[in-house]
Amino acid sequence: AIQNAPNPGGGEQKPLARLSPLKPPLRKPPPCRGHSGCRGSCGAGEAGRSPGPFPAQIENTPILCPFHLQPVPEPETVLKNQEMEFGRNRERLQFFKWSSKVFENVSIIPPETGTAHQVNLEYLSRVVFDVKDFLHPDSVVGTDSHTTMVNGLGILGWGVGGIETEAVMLGMPLTLPLPEVVGCELTGTVSPFATSIDIVLSITKHLRQADVAGKFVEFFGSGVSQLSVADRTTIANMCPEYGAILSFFPVDNVTLKHLKHAGFDKAKLEVTEAYLKAVKLFRNDESSSREPEYSQVVQVSLSSIIPYVSGPKRSQDRVAVNNMKSDFQACLNEKSGVKGFQIAAEKQNDIVPVQYEGNEYKLSHGCVVIAAVISCTNNCNPSVMLAAGLLAKKAVEAGLVVKPYIRTSLSPGSGMVTHYLSSSGVLPYLSKLGFEVVGYGCSTCVGNTAPLPEAIRNAIKQGDLIACGVLSGTKNFEGRLCDCVRANYLASPPLVVAYAIAGTVHIDFDTEPLGTGFNGKSIYLRDIWPTRQELHTVEEERVISSMFKELKEKMEKGNKRWNLLEAPESTLFPWDLKSTYIRCPSFFDKLAKEAAPPRAVENAHVLLFLGDSVTTDHISPAGSIARSSAAAKYLTSKGLTPREFNSYGARRGNDAVMTRGTFANIKLLNKFIGKPAPKTIHFPSGQTLDVFEAAELYQKEGIPVIILAGKKYGLGSSRDWAAKGPFLLGVKAVLAESYEKVHRSQLIGIGIAPLQFRPGENPSTLGLTGREQFSILFPPDLLPRMTLDIKTSTGKVFSVIALFENNMEITLYKNGGSLNFVARRFL
Repeated sequence: AIQNAPNPGGGEQKPLARLSPLKPPLRKPPPCRGHSGCRGSCGAGEAGRSPGPFPAQIENTPILCPFHLQPVPEPETVLKNQEMEFGRNRERLQFFKWSSKVFENVSIIPPETGTAHQVNLEYLSRVVFDVKDFLHPDSVVGTDSHTTMVNGLGILGWGVGGIETEAVMLGMPLTLPLPEVVGCELTGTVSPFATSIDIVLSITKHLRQADVAGKFVEFFGSGVSQLSVADRTTIANMCPEYGAILSFFPVDNVTLKHLKHAGFDKAKLEVTEAYLKAVKLFRNDESSSREPEYSQVVQVSLSSIIPYVSGPKRSQDRVAVNNMKSDFQACLNEKSGVKGFQIAAEKQNDIVPVQYEGNEYKLSHGCVVIAAVISCTNNCNPSVMLAAGLLAKKAVEAGLVVKPYIRTSLSPGSGMVTHYLSSSGVLPYLSKLGFEVVGYGCSTCVGNTAPLPEAIRNAIKQGDLIACGVLSGTKNFEGRLCDCVRANYLASPPLVVAYAIAGTVHIDFDTEPLGTGFNGKSIYLRDIWPTRQELHTVEEERVISSMFKELKEKMEKGNKRWNLLEAPESTLFPWDLKSTYIRCPSFFDKLAKEAAPPRAVENAHVLLFLGDSVTTDHISPAGSIARSSAAAKYLTSKGLTPREFNSYGARRGNDAVMTRGTFANIKLLNKFIGKPAPKTIHFPSGQTLDVFEAAELYQKEGIPVIILAGKKYGLGSSRDWAAKGPFLLGVKAVLAESYEKVHRSQLIGIGIAPLQFRPGENPSTLGLTGREQFSILFPPDLLPRMTLDIKTSTGKVFSVIALFENNMEITLYKNGGSLNFVARRFL
């Protein structure tokens, strides 16, 4: 974080104009239909879809009553949780606040402000830095794999390990081999019905198939301009899904327009644009200059991206929307199974009349009886929820309605979703069609939906109809929504609204109307589907500016609890020996002024004998602290009860807890034990012990330890304690068939040697049992990827590769890791 970070625009931010959402006539709140959770008077006796005017618009209200859209005070439980959070983590927070006082250029973003990615994108991002009239591009390294989101804003950034980040903060440059840069050319025009999620998932699929793992990706081509900044950051955020280090979108006119709404002033924008054009970092569709040269080019035609739904029984069964009618017909014909319902041909056109609220309706196979807009999977990109709202607006204005027997609901994944639907003026239209806010937790996709009207249930059973549910959630197993709803489809939020209006999935949107509007006019989906330009305009002018304003206010006002929190004033931190949260780390206990030559590892025992795909979750302490664990025994010895243990994440400032939690995962499969358990064998005594207890015995006996592993050791999130923990357990080297790249560099960064079996060799082919003792000699003139000999206590000698990629990594290893290397600069 940047100390005293100013407004991203670099000047005084002008007050944002008050949003002007729709202002419909006031009326009493819409009925909650007798929902048992409603605590207020809401006219529960009024059933059915209200034909009258809109309910009152609630402006800029992120927390609403989940049953009748009335503003409510912040829940007491939230306040209690916040109070408990500050109470439990007071020592950690005091340490953070102390650090912001004594270190130059360090600022702490307090709790309850926003996620790291939100703060990066909406507050800290500069795009171009102006330091005393010297301009240079913005860049970020962060300790989270989702740091890559900033690449959607034209800022180069990626996730690295905590060890590397700590070293960078103390002045050490970040080095890496020059990566291959894959150019992803976007061409063609996006289908009008394709949502941002369709585009993101399709591009992700293409990049995964192109094998871009460990490479940079840069987007170019005419299609890039069709993607909003929200689209771009979502695609960049998906880097872990397709393995790229980062996915970069150069700054262009779309970015500049976004920055304007984000609060950049005119002067800052002009400097940014002029600088990026001068150094050829600005992307321009109209430019006649050549495209950059790439290591390889992947082409993606946006025209080929079409909307899909998933169902009717499994989420992996995708159906193109333009094939929905024929596919549902095929499902009726198919034998009962993963897709088929086996309905006799003579019964496929059956119609069952039903009386509901004084009117007669006709149900048939494919009729929609549940329609739920759920945003839990769409929070990172507002456009799909806005699309649902804008479609609802156009539908209401055209005179379309949703049949009252359809169970419709709107379940925002967070208060922010309700906030931007409200501020953009579309919430009353969703409500008018029956999509009212029902709550913020898991809802329809886990079966939490109001029962269907009895008359509708009886009609479905009487006609043995294949009734349908359509939702924008994550789960659609058969019978999950309701036992009489056998076909369930996952769809984007706007398509959920469209199918609810149509009242059936047995429809071809291209040729058949959704319904009849005012004056008997047939209304087609294409008539009310919002254009991407409409979405981008509302998103930028209403949603983005509102979100930036809210975050800026939070940053400027600070947090009351944080502001009142007391922290030490001393230059050196006063360690409290009784603390179980913050402890003086032992990494520098034996630090000498000069680095010693790498010492041989002699007669080392194997602490753990692991297989393939051991993840950082298996290695690093994470989650709650089990009562039977070594960490629990330590905390109990300090007088704490299990209720006070908290989590490993909260206690990461105490190396005594974290070391005991290393390799404490109950799913750890150690070949010495033969079953999942955080156990190993201490070979000198033959005891089976917790991994920590065995390592502690080895250290007391002065015996070094190593780890044997298979392929892809260290997969998963880049957790620094996946390297720090083994180091404190006394691990001197890891010998594996292959490594995840980030974890390999983290091992070097803490002073553990990553050794790799030669191609075609592994413990099995070499006849290793892991019960031997191993001796490894490191020559003084160690070179990158040098071959070393290992000798075992049985007399076997075999060769391995020292997996150092460059001389800098060897320098770090000789210094005992990057932290020691940096620390020596201050001695």
